Amino acid sequence: MRPPRPAPLAPADARGVASKPVRRWNGATLLPTEDDSLAVEEPLEIRVNGESLVTTMRTPGHDRELTVGFLLAEGLIRGADDLGTLAHCGRPGEEGWGNVLEVTPAPGVFLDPEPLRATRRGTLTTSACGVCGRRSVEDLLTGCAPLPPGPVLSPIAVARATERLRDVQRNFARTGGVHAAAALDLEGRLLAGFEDVGRHNAVDKVVGALVLAHPKDLTRQPALLAVSGRVSFEIIQKAVRARIPVVAGVSAATTLAVDLALRSGVTLATFVRDGRFNVHSHAERLAGA
Repeated sequence: MRPPRPAPLAPADARGVASKPVRRWNGATLLPTEDDSLAVEEPLEIRVNGESLVTTMRTPGHDRELTVGFLLAEGLIRGADDLGTLAHCGRPGEEGWGNVLEVTPAPGVFLDPEPLRATRRGTLTTSACGVCGRRSVEDLLTGCAPLPPGPVLSPIAVARATERLRDVQRNFARTGGVHAAAALDLEGRLLAGFEDVGRHNAVDKVVGALVLAHPKDLTRQPALLAVSGRVSFEIIQKAVRARIPVVAGVSAATTLAVDLALRSGVTLATFVRDGRFNVHSHAERLAGA
């Protein structure tokens, strides 16, 4: 089978980094003021048919991908065919332009935000908050079937997965203040990768890019999702919705993430560093296991 056509990788975005003054203490002296590169964090309000759905704090850029990935993860859309237009409100140059994105469904499609609102405390999320208000794994499994068995991956491909994050961490190299996520195929080839101040946003951008790149063939999915930082319930949730069978994280997992991975058929690997990792669920996808 041919591997999926890669989605565009995120280019370095000038809006993702800004300079702010800083003074550094070197252990003996407070040095003079200089410019420091910081990751930009701004709100993005997502509207559906003119009605506010949610506001998330994110790194500006690739807002269409973030929105599509978010809508898929929350079960509001099944794929790109459910979408009509996605466009920023207002005009360039206006104050706050680029921080509101309007979603119009495709003709004949109704996007119902009520189930999402019922599981959230209000309409505000942050760059570190995914599905506020979810009370159990059952909430997700009710609307999303577990992943089927397979495919089988080389443990080496999993062990090297987080190394591929370096290919997209341009802003991290400058600021040290953003997370990254990447989708890989069975051989470990990079399909899509993005940075953001929020781990969940980075994953949404990756999933959204893949959906937009393959609007007619959602079955041609990547085999592995690599993420920086901790693997939480929300990261596994997004993998399940996107039908990505393996998640590899640089850091630890939470208890609820492991519970969801076990129940949903996701292979969860953590502390994926220096050629080693721990596997918490469904090790049968690893060759030789």
